[in-house]
Amino acid sequence: MAEGYQVIARRWRPKQFDELVGQEHIVRTLKNAIDNDRIAHAYLFVGPRGTGKTTTARIFAKALNAEGGPSATPDDSTSIAQAIMNGSCMDVIEIDGASNNGVDQVRALREECQYAPAEGRFKIYIIDEVHMLSTAAWNALLKTLEEPPPHVKFIFATTEAHKVLPTVVSRCQRFEFRPIADEKIIGKLKEITKKDGVEIDAAALASVARMADGGMRDAQSILDQLISFCGNKISEQDVLDVYGLASEDTLESLAGALASGDYQKLFALIESIAAEGRDLYRVLQDIQARLRTALVAAIQGGGKTDVGGSTLTSEALTRMLDALQASESAVRQGLSQRVNFEVALLRAVEQSRTRAIDSVINELSSLAAGLPTESGQKKI
Repeated sequence: MAEGYQVIARRWRPKQFDELVGQEHIVRTLKNAIDNDRIAHAYLFVGPRGTGKTTTARIFAKALNAEGGPSATPDDSTSIAQAIMNGSCMDVIEIDGASNNGVDQVRALREECQYAPAEGRFKIYIIDEVHMLSTAAWNALLKTLEEPPPHVKFIFATTEAHKVLPTVVSRCQRFEFRPIADEKIIGKLKEITKKDGVEIDAAALASVARMADGGMRDAQSILDQLISFCGNKISEQDVLDVYGLASEDTLESLAGALASGDYQKLFALIESIAAEGRDLYRVLQDIQARLRTALVAAIQGGGKTDVGGSTLTSEALTRMLDALQASESAVRQGLSQRVNFEVALLRAVEQSRTRAIDSVINELSSLAAGLPTESGQKKI
């Protein structure tokens, strides 16, 4: 029987440390730990979804159990390396913390720790979504986690580090996985599409990276869906239509209308965006990202910047962003998404035109300092 189709995210899953994208600081630390024989007994991988936590854990497990190792560049052709990467190795146990979060499962794990590994040098437990473990389960594991047998290593992965007990964090080496930069996501997607014979324009790749929000797996899943929908030729318009995004030109015009306070243009753009069936919550997020970029430019440029032909101060941009951020939940969950979206943009315009009371007081104080204090003095 022919093998079934394997999605891009699985086909292109990194198999070596050097193939990991956007996590160079983690790769360097883990490779140095292996080369210098400074391997800890417990690791905590923290970061957003799709940034490589579980993949890194597998590669690290493969490196530790490499033949003749540990080795930072393990041989992928060996049977144990292949077993670890496909999840069938008896010495590398992957556990879903969401469905195995009870104290009984952890007690069983604690008992299994005592047995020596069957094939490799170490018995490695990779626990994903570890923040889902109950407090009782953690208490059952704490002693083992602090002083595990020499042949046991723990690798925990979570997207919500604040939910992990401080007593657990203190027993682990913590690694922060960063959201992957759009440029690096685009570079990887170019490599994939070139290898798979898919034509995709630069604007489409930029839109996919923008949607992925720093997650390589999300970007690859989006690309997979686009290929299914469009075939081997993908344009920016295809991405906008499939995922309800607004184009860069539309976002630029929207930012300009907000900056200038042109209500007629603003409502005309909202009408066009709604008629095209765009995701208004996504548009709200994208316009915030654009204004945030303008805010950074204003701060670097002495307090002012140009937005769509209008000059805005950093204070005005900050107030505008505050208003848009405060409206996020209403746009996302409100009964009338369009009305809430319109109100959010109108509030942003009004907020940008107000002045902070402390800046007004400072300005009046500076003016008052120039007034004459005695009769007959000239006014400055």
